[in-house]
Amino acid sequence: MSNNTKLIKKILIAAAFLVCVVALAIMSRERAAGNAANATESITTDSSTAESNAAESTTADSNAAGENQSENNEQALTAYWSADSAAAQSLRDYVTKVTDEANADSFIPVKDRIAVFDMDGTLTCETFYTYYDTMMFIEYCLYDHPDQVSEELKQAAEEIKPGYKADETLARNFAKAYAGMTVDEFYDYAVEFGKKYTDSFNNMRYIDGFYLPMVELVEYLYENDFTIYVISGTERTTTRAIVANSPIKDYVTPNHVIGTDFEVKQPGYEDIASNMDFKYADGDDLVLTGGFIQKNLNANKSIYVEREIGQRPVLAFGNSGSDTSMMNYAIDSRNQYPAEAYMIVADDSVREWGTADWAEKSAEYSAMGYVPVSMEKDFARIYPDTISKAAEQYVEREQVSEPEEQAEVESEEEELANAA
Repeated sequence: MSNNTKLIKKILIAAAFLVCVVALAIMSRERAAGNAANATESITTDSSTAESNAAESTTADSNAAGENQSENNEQALTAYWSADSAAAQSLRDYVTKVTDEANADSFIPVKDRIAVFDMDGTLTCETFYTYYDTMMFIEYCLYDHPDQVSEELKQAAEEIKPGYKADETLARNFAKAYAGMTVDEFYDYAVEFGKKYTDSFNNMRYIDGFYLPMVELVEYLYENDFTIYVISGTERTTTRAIVANSPIKDYVTPNHVIGTDFEVKQPGYEDIASNMDFKYADGDDLVLTGGFIQKNLNANKSIYVEREIGQRPVLAFGNSGSDTSMMNYAIDSRNQYPAEAYMIVADDSVREWGTADWAEKSAEYSAMGYVPVSMEKDFARIYPDTISKAAEQYVEREQVSEPEEQAEVESEEEELANAA
């Protein structure tokens, strides 16, 4: 074989070897790419499966939470509300609707869930002889501290009878009666007065007059993240004392109480018109001057809500025409959220002293856009079992004049001296 032939043979063998190497490399790369693709597909499949499972789990949890919330709402307002109460069902439906995040058209964020309640006649007994601040004024002027009030105020207290008008004139007399008391002293007196018993009910102190169904409602709203305000025609410090010693004390803080305002200043500056002319110092007191600022009824209620809350409530509760401004302010068409107003009708003459005509009042309030609530039909219980309606609504106590009282004291002293 020639040298050229040998050279050509070697070249062909080398070329063949090179082709094999290249082919093997290509096959190896394709196999690796295929494995990577399979791995990627597997990871994608696993990820999709995990995401799907997570989504299903989240949906299941959400559904379970929704079912639990729905079940809780159905069980709410059943302890003291009648089983067939349309008002209670309306409240349950409303709370369910506005607390459901899945319902974009009606959901209300927690920060905007504001409910406002009138106090007297809405949360607690108002019918005379149980109206807290009125009876407190009578007791203070005629029995507890007659020596500290004017004859004019005593006469005003004596003239208060069933059917009286709790207007601004009377509120101004209330302010005058407590002149000179510090705010703390006034608060303490309001608390102590609440421990006295009313003649209108058996075994009821004035502080015990809260309606059990309304207490249950306040707690229900609080548990569903509503902020509760009490907006009362009763003076603010008195209202705070009442609320702080009531069954709703855990749901309403003192800064969520809005009431009628009496003038308050620092001692020694009572006659100075502007509070800009002096400053509070450590140990100073705040005293009632006897001056009157504003009665929190009618339009003042809506004005106070705007001034002190700064936004429209979504729920409002009242029991009389003096609450309608506050209620109308809540359900105004410009409210960005669904809003409702409920009006308590004092139509129960068996367990309470109510005299309202249900047919008339319910029609009137429904026409105004409110949900009427019947104390007779909607309230399964009004007060604890230990409390019952008295035979008479009130009993007038005989007044003892100061000369007669002094004569009695002198007579007792003389008897003691003779005995000695």
